Amino acid sequence: DGRLTFYPGNQTVALPFINFLKKYGTIFLNAYTNSPICCPSRAAMWSGLFPHLTESWNNFKGLDPGYVTWMDLMQKHGYHTQKYGKLDYTSGHHSVSNRVEAWTRDVDFLLRQEGRPTVNLTGSKTRMRVMEADWQNTDKAVNWIKEEAINFTQPFVLYLGLNLPHPYPSPSTGENFGSSTFLTSPYWLEKVTYEAIKIPRWSSLLEMHPVDYYSSYTKNCTGEFTKQEVRNIRAFYYAMCAETDAMLGEIISALRDTGLLKRTVIIFTADHGELAMEHRQFYKMSMYEGSSHVPLLVMGPGIKQQQQISNVVSLVDIYPTMLDIARIPVPQNLSGYSLMPLLLEVAENEVSSRRPRPPWVLSEFHGCNVNSSTYMLRTDKWKYITYSDGHSVLPQLFDLSADPDELKNVAMKFPVVAHSLDKILHSIVNYPKVSSSVQEYNKRQFINWKQSLGQNYSNVIANLRWHQDWLKEPKKYEDAIDKWL
Repeated sequence: DGRLTFYPGNQTVALPFINFLKKYGTIFLNAYTNSPICCPSRAAMWSGLFPHLTESWNNFKGLDPGYVTWMDLMQKHGYHTQKYGKLDYTSGHHSVSNRVEAWTRDVDFLLRQEGRPTVNLTGSKTRMRVMEADWQNTDKAVNWIKEEAINFTQPFVLYLGLNLPHPYPSPSTGENFGSSTFLTSPYWLEKVTYEAIKIPRWSSLLEMHPVDYYSSYTKNCTGEFTKQEVRNIRAFYYAMCAETDAMLGEIISALRDTGLLKRTVIIFTADHGELAMEHRQFYKMSMYEGSSHVPLLVMGPGIKQQQQISNVVSLVDIYPTMLDIARIPVPQNLSGYSLMPLLLEVAENEVSSRRPRPPWVLSEFHGCNVNSSTYMLRTDKWKYITYSDGHSVLPQLFDLSADPDELKNVAMKFPVVAHSLDKILHSIVNYPKVSSSVQEYNKRQFINWKQSLGQNYSNVIANLRWHQDWLKEPKKYEDAIDKWL
């Protein structure tokens, strides 16, 4: 959650290396994902293009395997390149459940797709390495800096992708599990100030926006939760963020130890946030701040120190920024804009061809846990969210300056604002047409998958992540799918 890196992060959890980047670099206060789920978000970051342009519709559908990323271009221009850890931007990954849940989101049924969010404390007060795979990848990156990067005569670019902070798999939920367990050790939990944890306000189930209700239900969050349960989930999430911060610290220390720190640009960001029980949800897949607002901090030679930038920016800006840093000509067809004009201490002579940055960012979502394609336009203080064709589901409008917790939908109160933002959105993307394309894609993919299973179809679909609900009335749910088809 990007807000943790400036507010209220300084109150709830110690993030010393994020603070180091803030002190010696620049922080973006309004950075957003272009799609609040792993694969489509990363596809946008690696391609510099919005999801509707790459057709990255869900966690199974990202970029084509041979897509030319910014790192490929940097390698072509003489950079030493290295990638460690989670990449997840190409098509074909994630579980069968994940795909089928995305494809069937227009089916008229409600099924829980995730385990109920819960916490799990492991190890002792001395256990630092909880997410072992991430630590191993961090170690690889540190060794690469100390043993390889230090000897290069040409510049290098190193990417380290972490899983944390991300809920862990919950085996009780079936095939490939849902990931609904917030897991940490006492070592990291001690970094959290429990008294500072804000318990989010919830609308009643009856007052919820219909898409929010669907999301909360599929995420297994419509039941009763005590304040202590909610506080614990949030505390464990913050503890997982502290562990992530420590991995960032390992990279900073390795650069400092090798004398490379003063000559290296460091960028810290995320593919999406975590709702951590805000709006009666955990996980992502939502345009609310906890899910869509990401951290973005940049530090390095020539970059302003202790600068806070309030311009709205998004992950598609990473592609042109990387090319700008490397002095590689930036293609004109990108959805993003270089961040360098905002970051540099001394403004370079503006190239006349540089496009002016627009006063908005776009995020869109077409995957599971949400029963409609969703589009978000964020401007100075407004957040406009519309669904599907723009008519069949009511839009939402939030004034983030007056209502940072996004509890009051003012779309009806300010129809002129909603209409003007919708007009801007239409000028960027023909979203009713995109929504229709996604619906056709979902149906086509589902039919192909169903046919590939033959006689096994009924058994396989009944035993996906939603098996606990499905198996109570399998015929009812199969009939609902037949009706949809």
